[in-house]
Amino acid sequence: MQKKSVKVIGGGLAGSEAAFWLAERGIPVKLYEMRPVQKTEAHETDRLAELVCSNSFKSLNLATAPGILKREMEMLGSLSIRAARDAAIGAGEALAVDRVKFSEYITNAISTHPLITISREEILSLPDDPTDFTILATGPLTSASLSESLRKVTGEGNFYFYDAISPIVDTSSVNFEKVFEANRYGKQTRSLENTEPASDSGDYLNCPLNKEEYDNFISLLLSSERVEAKSFERMKHFEGCMPIEEMADRGHETLRHGPMKPVGLDDPRTGRYPYAVVQLRPENKSKTAYNIVGFQTKLKYGEQTKVFRTIPGLENAEFLRLGSMHRNSFVDAPRVLLPDLSLKNARHVILAGQITGVEGYMESAATGMMAALFMAARLENRPVPCPPAATALGALLGHVGNTRNMDYQPSGINFSLFEESNFPEVLAELQLKYKKKIPKAEKREMIGHACLKNATPFAERVAL
Repeated sequence: MQKKSVKVIGGGLAGSEAAFWLAERGIPVKLYEMRPVQKTEAHETDRLAELVCSNSFKSLNLATAPGILKREMEMLGSLSIRAARDAAIGAGEALAVDRVKFSEYITNAISTHPLITISREEILSLPDDPTDFTILATGPLTSASLSESLRKVTGEGNFYFYDAISPIVDTSSVNFEKVFEANRYGKQTRSLENTEPASDSGDYLNCPLNKEEYDNFISLLLSSERVEAKSFERMKHFEGCMPIEEMADRGHETLRHGPMKPVGLDDPRTGRYPYAVVQLRPENKSKTAYNIVGFQTKLKYGEQTKVFRTIPGLENAEFLRLGSMHRNSFVDAPRVLLPDLSLKNARHVILAGQITGVEGYMESAATGMMAALFMAARLENRPVPCPPAATALGALLGHVGNTRNMDYQPSGINFSLFEESNFPEVLAELQLKYKKKIPKAEKREMIGHACLKNATPFAERVAL
């Protein structure tokens, strides 16, 4: 008996990965790609998996989060990794590719597969029929009509058209002699699961600035070079999501009444609130990473590092992620998706790629692979094969499904997504070996090896 077929909407990395995975499992696929019938402002060709920005897939080093993710994807038989290996060009320890050769490899693999049919047409809306199984992988440039259809399913407040990403700082690089822990007005911490106070300690790290430090910060911020938006990234910013440099353009004191507002944050060393404050919010339960609150920005990466290291306490900050703002389409995944990436209000539709709120080529491809696995399990009436939490794939899916995150922002794979509590054996071994400070590089490499060890039995069950 012929297996039930699946629609895959979108021929980027996520859609191509999903289509190939399903077809390799014997499931017929109809892949819809609107190019070249309907062009976008970002793409130049009609090839599948065209790389519109960088040609780098970041580091291969196992001591980096991107390196761990790619190794796990390779273990599972990722088409994107195969194509990248075939099209690789010299780039040190990074995996960079000839972008034409890369997209040609994937286009050929998809177009010649006997179980995949490519349809060059625009899909205007999500299917209403609950038996019409669909993977939506339309990426950051989802068309207006399809975006509206998705908005209706997810709810008005759960679909966004831009990224507003604040930088993330590695906790171990913060100078704790210059910062203090406190919540504004001393308000107690509450958990989502319980309305009772959960902690008396302050969640936020607060970096106090005096008037001279604030004046210098504003001066440097305003003189720093900004990224000019591409035509397809131009947007009208919402007041609550304005780049900090554009807020500063409005007046010297604007940031002191916005994200750098000091009111309600008394410095325990002085007993009063400082002239200005930069707040850092925990990015994970382990508090190994902190988000700089309200610091979405269009500054160039090198400029961000220079400017933000003038903040007291961040002089030697290591940034796990730098800030950005650009046009995107993504859902508030923790609120609208189930663990198998399906829409809560339309279980027959599974999302993949950047529309789920992941950033980056390999991250998109990884969610495409997971979406295909989840869809195959659905069609075959099997339990959903979720990767272990203590893997890069598990960490990425953990980000997408993190209901504790009430300010969901897109993210690429980075160590702030890895909960250290998932690696007790690694931490125990390091704590025995090092009585004081644990070397960061060694810890990350050991986490990488642990991830591969944990991913191995999962890969043996599901790999192509």
